[in-house]
Amino acid sequence: MARALTYYVALNSPWAFLGGAGLAALSATKGASVEVRPLDLMRLYQATGGVPLPKRAPARQAYRLRELARWRDRLGIPLVLEPAVFPFDERRAAACVLVVQAQGGDALGLATAFGHALWVEDRDLNDRDTVAAVLTHQGLDAAALLAEVEGDADRWEAMRQGHTEAAVTDGVFGVPSYVVDGEPFWGQDRLDFVEAALG
Repeated sequence: MARALTYYVALNSPWAFLGGAGLAALSATKGASVEVRPLDLMRLYQATGGVPLPKRAPARQAYRLRELARWRDRLGIPLVLEPAVFPFDERRAAACVLVVQAQGGDALGLATAFGHALWVEDRDLNDRDTVAAVLTHQGLDAAALLAEVEGDADRWEAMRQGHTEAAVTDGVFGVPSYVVDGEPFWGQDRLDFVEAALG
């Protein structure tokens, strides 16, 4: 029987993007199913004591940029450390991920593709045409998918908010977070622990 893994993600997160390919490879190797759960990170922070990036001390903000540069170099990913449009309003893109998940498609691949558009290509994901281009590049019917998203926007946003509540219940306080058999793991640099938990 395939193992199940819950993946809590905010599409603005560079750390989630950096771990996306590793999570996909791990799930394939272990034969694990991944439920992708986009959430409202600001609401998660409010519930768990997190501090939004602009309100962090300057030393913490500077260290974050150093760490991103280190991971960029280690992984060989041409990361843009300060995208022109960041953070973007995740609701449309997150709804796309939720629709793809509901349809049994590659929601993890799409979430990672949105991260690539932001953190490598420096694209504006507030722009509907940009979102459509990412969908098309992933082999999806952008027009049909966006029609589904926009035709039932309240439903998909309610689902994202529900995932945020579930994250708090699961002991999650940041992204990316992975939950295996009720045990949470925070950070893309904890995928080795996730692998061990999957057996």
